[in-house]
Formats: sequence, C-alpha cells, structure tokens
Amino acid sequence: MEIDYKGIGLKVGLEIHQQLDSRSKLFCGCPTKLAPEDSKYYEVVRYMWLTKSELGELDPAAAYEVSKGRKIVYRVPEGHACLVELDEEPPHDVNRESLVIALAIANALNAQPVDEVYFMRKIVVDGSNTSGFQRTAIIALGGYVEDEEGVVRIQTIALEEDAARKVDEGPGYVIYNLDRLGIPLIEISTAPDIVSPDQALRVAYKIGLIMRLSGRVKRGIGTIRQDLNISIAGGERIEIKGVDKLELIPKVVKYEVMRQLSLLKIRDELHKRGLRPEDVPETFVDVTDTLKDSKSRIVRASLEKGMRVYALPLPGFKGVLAVEVSPGRRFGTELSDYAKAWGGVGGIIHSDELPAYGISESEVLQIYNRLGLDGGRDAFILIISDFEKAERAFKAVIERLKYAFIGVPRETRGANPDGTTRYLRPQPGAARMYPETDIRPVRIDESILMEVRKIYIPKPEEILKILIEGHGLSHDLASQLIRDPLLHLYLDLVEELKGVTSPQIIASTLVATMKSLKREGVNVDKVDYEALREIFEAVGKGRIAKEAIPDVIKAIASGTSVDKALDSFKSLSVEEVEKIVDEVITSNIDTIRTRGPEKSVSLVMGKVMSLVRGRADGAIVNTIVRKKLAELSKQGGP
Repeated sequence: MEIDYKGIGLKVGLEIHQQLDSRSKLFCGCPTKLAPEDSKYYEVVRYMWLTKSELGELDPAAAYEVSKGRKIVYRVPEGHACLVELDEEPPHDVNRESLVIALAIANALNAQPVDEVYFMRKIVVDGSNTSGFQRTAIIALGGYVEDEEGVVRIQTIALEEDAARKVDEGPGYVIYNLDRLGIPLIEISTAPDIVSPDQALRVAYKIGLIMRLSGRVKRGIGTIRQDLNISIAGGERIEIKGVDKLELIPKVVKYEVMRQLSLLKIRDELHKRGLRPEDVPETFVDVTDTLKDSKSRIVRASLEKGMRVYALPLPGFKGVLAVEVSPGRRFGTELSDYAKAWGGVGGIIHSDELPAYGISESEVLQIYNRLGLDGGRDAFILIISDFEKAERAFKAVIERLKYAFIGVPRETRGANPDGTTRYLRPQPGAARMYPETDIRPVRIDESILMEVRKIYIPKPEEILKILIEGHGLSHDLASQLIRDPLLHLYLDLVEELKGVTSPQIIASTLVATMKSLKREGVNVDKVDYEALREIFEAVGKGRIAKEAIPDVIKAIASGTSVDKALDSFKSLSVEEVEKIVDEVITSNIDTIRTRGPEKSVSLVMGKVMSLVRGRADGAIVNTIVRKKLAELSKQGGP
C-alpha cells in the first residue's frame, strides 16, 4: 500500500524511556538490578477503587481498570524493594547520580536544564505503581535532533521512576514484582515533527545512540521502551505503547496510518449506506437453542461448561466487519479487542467470517432468520460466554460500533510483535498531574553542572574512528554500521564477546548477512540477541565455522532451537577435512592430471566446500587443498 505521508498530514511524536545505570533507585537506597528468580519475597494484595476528581469527574482510563475488578498482587523481593516501593514510607530525596546522568544526556541533545527540579505525581491506573501515580519531573527543555527531513524538536526531558514488573496475569488478578519499581528512567519526548516512518526510525536511533554512548544507561531487554503518538488529518492522536524493538518503529507507523485510513473509509461507507449510530441495536439476543446441536467444537465445549451463545444483530453492516484495517487484522478484530478488554470474553465471532469454526452455512442462515435479518445486507456478532461477561462485552462493542460513524476513536494501543497494534484502554483524561509534596525540589546549581560536564558523550564521528582503529573494521563497513540502528546490538555483542569473537565477523553478519537473508524472506526477527550471542560465541570457540552463520540463522528463524541448529553445523576437524579433500582429489584425478595440480585449486575447493556445507572454515580448507595438491605435484601424480 503506497501512502503519501505528506499528503495525509502524518505527524509522529516519540516518547523514549531508558533506564539509567545508577547504583540505587530514584527515591531509596535499593539497588537498580532485578531480583534473581529464586529470590525470597512476600506478597501484598490490594484492590483499586474509583473516586471522582475535585470537579466531580471520573477518569475514563481509571473507570476501565476498576471495571475489571482485579486483585493486584505485589511481590516484594528481599534486598530489591523496601517500604518506599510499597508506598508505606515517604520517598527519600531524589538520587543525585540519576539526576546528573539525565542532565548529561539532555545536554548532548541540545536541551537547556531547568533552574529548579520539581517532582509531580502522574496518575497511573493499571496497578503498576503501588501509590497509584508515577513520580516524574521535567529536567530540561528545548532540545532538538537534526535529520535529513528536518529538525525534530524535543519538547521535554524528564526524570521519573520506572513501574513495577508484571510477572503474571489471569482472570481476576495481576501480579507485579516491585524490584523494577523505582529504577530511574529518562523520558525524552519529541514534538510531533516527524513526518515519515523512516524519519521516526532515524530520530529514535539517534536519540538512542546518544544515550548508549553516555555509558550510563542500562542495556538489555526491557531497559528501553519507545511509545509513539501518531495522527493523520481527519484521524486522531493515537498513543502506542511498548515498541521495544527499534527496527519495528517504521512498521508501527505505517500500519497505524493504514488503520486510521481504513477506519475513515469505514465511516464514509456507513454514511454512504445511509446508516446512523442509532441503527446499532442496544440489545443482544440469546441464540443458544439455534446452535445447541452444532458440530462446532468451540460451541459444544462452551455449552458443556454452561455458557450461552448471544448475538447482536447489525442491520446494513454486511461486509463491514471483514474490512482489513492493517495486515492480518480486520474491523472485526478491533471489535474483538474491545470485547476482550471490557468483558473478559475470549473474543467475538461475526457473520462476515462465517461459515467457519465448525459453524455450518445452514446454521448461519438459521441465525439470520432467528434475528430477522437479511443475509444479503445485514451482519451479526456472536459472543459465547456467561450473561454478565457478554453484557459488558456487548456494551463496549456497541459503543465502538457507534463511534465508527465518527471515525477514529482516541485510545491507547499496544504494539504487537509484527508491528500491528491492539486496543489497550481509553486514553486518560488531561488532568492527571499534580504536585508531589513529599520530595524537596532540587536547584540546578554549579556543583551539579560540574558533575554533568564530567560525563563525556562522544560524537558519532568519534565512534567511527573507534570502529576502524579499535575494532579493525574497514571504513566502508564502519560507515554502514554507524548509520545502522543495529549499532547498539553490535556494541553490546563486541563488549560481551571481547577476546572470543572477531568484531569483523559480528559487524559483517549484522550489516550484510542478516539483511541479505531478510531479502530472501527469512524471518530474522526471530533471531534475538541471545541467539546471536551464542552463534558468535560458537564461531569464536571453533564450534562452528563462520561460513555456517547464514545456515544457522535460517534454522533458528524457522523454529529450530539454537543448540540444535549449532549442532547441525558443527565444525569438522582438520583430519575430517583432509579425508574429504583426499576423496575429492581421488575422484577427480583425471581432470587434475589434465589441468595440472597447481591449476586445479579452484576445482577442488568448489567441490570440497559443497560437501562441507559451512562446517569448515574456507581459509582452512584452502590451506589443506593447496597442501595436498602441492604434495601431488611433487610426487608427479599418484
């Protein structure tokens, strides 16, 4: 789908959250490392209550969370959380080390520090903060990032505490570990100046690179999170949470644009059909008897558990629910997200996708007749559940259907691994910040600024010099790498595998091999950091040859375990290679005699390499082949 991003008025803003590598948490002396899996802990159980603001208003996001009625369980690991995290003790003064690190990063982003830092309370309604709010403070303003499509302004840079870590979730409960709560975060928010998916990637990469080069931020899964605010003309500003992979950003932007354009087309189609919001029925019908003898396993299993089948008639909606809004997701999927989130049901089944799920064509016709609908122009939605859940789910679905006549609803969405998004919750109200009265303000004086100046963040051209002179990369390879978002991954791998694996092998794999495989259709996104580290470690220790790297990556991408993939391409010993070379020479001796041993190197090499299939280093094979042919030449032939 070709999209004129300028023509549709695309605007994207980034919010990048990165954990700082300070010795202790933001408001207490607990360490900033996550607790080991076998740590001792005790649990505290709490519930959320809904209250009105001073103006008598209810926050929609809070109302949504309270409607779930979930039990919130907090695990408090010994040595990694204290009474401050549990909200049973006032926060201590802000951690000075974290403030200095954040100001150093702000300085590298051309931002100006504020005169005095005041912490605020930002309402958080999902239970991930024991207090019900996150402590956050603006520390700098007015920065910018230069880009080929124009300067992108940085509106605010904030220092805040990270949320608790979700470890389990199920019907009626959620469990958080408090080891992550309170780890200092820097939040960098850009203005909505980004106008294309590629620009979003470049800007996020440049900001991430500056933080990475500070040497004072944490690395690894979960330490950096990117949120995006995306809007188009006629659409709505949509907040997308949890984009944890840099390379996923362009897809998220493109797919969200596709989604909003599709929702606007659905709106126009509904108006074209002469439908109105009031045409969406407010009530649903029990159609269990119609499907009581169905051969559908889903229906039978649900009915055996005492559930019922409920249907919502949708006059005039034929085909609308099947409209694709983003790859692999249809308008019916959007409605299903609402049903799951608000009602706690497993999802919906709609007429535009039937017959399916074992529900026959005759049963579909019976449902149409039962609801008094016309199969040529109308539609319906089925929910299999108990009455209470179905009622909540249908209420959310009906409200969402009515909003389809307006266009794009303002909501918070979560990023999926493929770049599409799913409904999370309504966006919170605007009045969600108020002063923090338990923390003293901090004046940014010369003593703090002197500490800030001690944190030197090198410029990209200095990193280029390190890549060439320190790591031994060619100028061309280093230049490609410095512009590639995978530079972060490269630096982490080189640091972790120092003295084990050559930086050249790591760089060429990331810059050339991975991209080449992706062009071939290999899903290299399935090969994560740990898998790459094990591959490069295996090469460095001689377990596999570097020539086997593409085949190992292909195997892992197709679902093979890392160990099994590595074993499949285990390096041959020198003796095994020599035996294969001898066999190739013997079977091609007539041709070698005709050409002469010295001119037969490429012939023998090609045949041997096709047999070892990446299980032997090419340089080693070449040495053995030349040695064997030289011996043959001295002997005057066999």
